[in-house]
Amino acid sequence: MQQALQYLKTYFGYDTFRLGQSQVIENILHNNDTLVIMPTGGGKSLCYQIPALCMEGTTIVISPLISLMKDQVDMLVSSGIPAAFINSSLSFEEVQDTMYQVRNGQIKLLYIAPERLENERFTRELAQLRVPLIAIDEAHCISHWGHDFRPSYRSIQQLLHLWEVKPTVIALTATATEEVSEDIRQLLSIDNDHTFITGFARDNLKFSVLLGENKEAFIKKYVKANGNEAGIIYAATRKSVESVYEMLHKVGVSVAKYHGGMFEEDRTYEQNRFLNDEVQIMVATNAFGMGINKTNVRYVLHYNMPRNMESYYQEAGRAGRDGLASECILLYSSSDEQTQRFLIDQAQDRSRIPLELNKLHKMIDYCHTERCLQSYIVEYFGDELTANCNRCANCTDDRPQQDVTTDAQKVLSCIVRMGQKFGKQLTASVLAGSRSKKVTEFNFHKLPTYGILKPMNAKEIANFIEFLISEKLIAVNNGQFPTLSISDTGREVLLGEQKVLRKETRIPQTTIEQNDPLFEVLRSVRKEIADREKVPPFVVFSDKSLKDMCVRRPKNSAQFLEVSGVGESKLEKYGKTFIDTIQQFITQE
Repeated sequence: MQQALQYLKTYFGYDTFRLGQSQVIENILHNNDTLVIMPTGGGKSLCYQIPALCMEGTTIVISPLISLMKDQVDMLVSSGIPAAFINSSLSFEEVQDTMYQVRNGQIKLLYIAPERLENERFTRELAQLRVPLIAIDEAHCISHWGHDFRPSYRSIQQLLHLWEVKPTVIALTATATEEVSEDIRQLLSIDNDHTFITGFARDNLKFSVLLGENKEAFIKKYVKANGNEAGIIYAATRKSVESVYEMLHKVGVSVAKYHGGMFEEDRTYEQNRFLNDEVQIMVATNAFGMGINKTNVRYVLHYNMPRNMESYYQEAGRAGRDGLASECILLYSSSDEQTQRFLIDQAQDRSRIPLELNKLHKMIDYCHTERCLQSYIVEYFGDELTANCNRCANCTDDRPQQDVTTDAQKVLSCIVRMGQKFGKQLTASVLAGSRSKKVTEFNFHKLPTYGILKPMNAKEIANFIEFLISEKLIAVNNGQFPTLSISDTGREVLLGEQKVLRKETRIPQTTIEQNDPLFEVLRSVRKEIADREKVPPFVVFSDKSLKDMCVRRPKNSAQFLEVSGVGESKLEKYGKTFIDTIQQFITQE
């Protein structure tokens, strides 16, 4: 370990190891196969890079992304450590040149893609090398239960038998549940005693979930307020990425984009612009970012809810890799659930759908829980916090709690009376008193609980049901059509043995009454335009847009684009008319 400390100082400039690093390195130097679970930014790479320097021969590092390999190799070479990579970005001649250097002992760490292991000729070349250590990065990819399973990772098992003396193995990941960890250990024959978990909490991150926000308006405002900071905005689909990118680009934000529908060279160009601080924001699907080493990302916004907690934790964890305070905000809307269900249903491996749906429900629970968000994340991965984080939006939320036990009992009673065989939307429809075809088909309009929550609409009731699910009063039984049933805790509530408390509804910041004088003027202008164009008035602008104009009172095109429901087209067609009308009204007040 003395030599390890010397290399740490010489090559990496640190005097001491971080939490867990020295124990892992010592375990590796004793030739013990090891599983390392550390949060993003926790220093996983050093856990194999330092042993690689201490051991004779070339360490093989299996890494899933080209960009990750290049970043790692560039950082090592810049630190004076001979390293190289082999992947599809290299020509045949470049691969041969790299292997020549490896055979001659000139390379200490060789990074390769897992797909390369399926090439028999290449593995025969590896078998001729002296390989003391094999590091498997993003090791959750080897597990069928993992959120990012890659079949090519299974080839690693065959790789371990290439040499007469089996190399020591170190598997590393930031996102492994207990089930995935056990799967990794079994597949790689790692002893449970050689598993090192440094915890999943990220003390420098503040987590928030915002429900029912105008996503576009929030993002524009947030990005403007953090104008000098780097951030990533994740969206679920290519279309959403393009939409958010265009929105920010039009208001003058330096922004890049990244998704699977782009040419590879364009993705690389955009990624490099972000990594090199040439642009402030990266808008991307989850195709972007695994292993990205950019340390100064101050915030990660999720325009849509991700499919599972593993993806969310990995993506949100790209904020604050340097340990400085950073923010992770998820903008949730109920339509996100439908989007993710659709994407799950496209899976080629149909056997994974039940697993993916279960993970999706845990993600939805996260969006509705009133518990400490950091605690929720940590417990999902099988760990626990000794106390709440006191930083997340839930911990700092000072709204008083309301007793909603009676409403909860009404929901639970309705689920029971419906036979515990139906889903959230139909249950909400029954409680709201809907006369939909499905409600009447099943004679649910004759139930005592029909319309029992009528003061709330079906969407509000559905959100309330999600809250009860997150509180573990209702269980979701997965399948093609998820159904609701009552949990043991739910039965206690139903029997009056336990109370249910919920934070008060957030009060909207500003409301405009229907009889606002400016609203009436704008409605008149809208009517004139609608008559002229022979369309209904709401086609021109909704009432919501007019009310937002009353609040914002825009003076120019940029401000008018901030109005809810205003895009470039409507700005061009109607902007000047409405801006002039508003400014004229202001001068006459």
